[in-house]
Amino acid sequence: MSTGDRRVAAALLRAHGRTYAEEAGITLRDTPQPLYRLVVLACLLSARIRASVATDTARSLAKAGMKDPRRMAGATWQQRVDALGEGGYRRYDERTATQLGDGAQLLLDRYRGDVRRMREEADGDLGRLRKLLREIPGLGPTGVDIFLREVQGLWPEVHPCFGGKAGEGADRLGLPRDPAALARLVGREQAPAFAAALVRAALDTEIADEVREAAGKGG
Repeated sequence: MSTGDRRVAAALLRAHGRTYAEEAGITLRDTPQPLYRLVVLACLLSARIRASVATDTARSLAKAGMKDPRRMAGATWQQRVDALGEGGYRRYDERTATQLGDGAQLLLDRYRGDVRRMREEADGDLGRLRKLLREIPGLGPTGVDIFLREVQGLWPEVHPCFGGKAGEGADRLGLPRDPAALARLVGREQAPAFAAALVRAALDTEIADEVREAAGKGG
């Protein structure tokens, strides 16, 4: 791994190394409530909508008390719609309100509201975990990638996880796309923030130019 690649990774982390969970006000721990809030955030980020709207909406749902599956399922459909609208998530609010209610009920019925039980059922099989996550309404392949990218700092069997969008960011920065190679550029605990920063570089060409200049790797 070149010194130049490490400089780029360090510059990217300094400028944009913040997870989407952090932006949504989630202090991620391996406990039921923050993991559930991350599932909700991943669902919100899956739609074709600005990431800032999704993170603001995740905060709005939490402010309305919908921080765990029981409270989400117990809220009325209109209460969910209102909280989504409060966060600016209006284009998809009605469909998403239904999906969040259905997803919360699925987690209650199958996992007693604890996402960690899903991990236990997967028993270290990442493909199985992906399949189980996709059973949650509104959590497609993109949402699953988002959830796993963010949770890899807590669940060692998921690391390294970067996904296609982070790979696009790596391309723009002149970094390797291979997840194992990317993981070697940062510490394991930095991987979620690094992955999020790579996604931002994929979504904004100015970030890539700014970081390459800061790292002294122009061209």
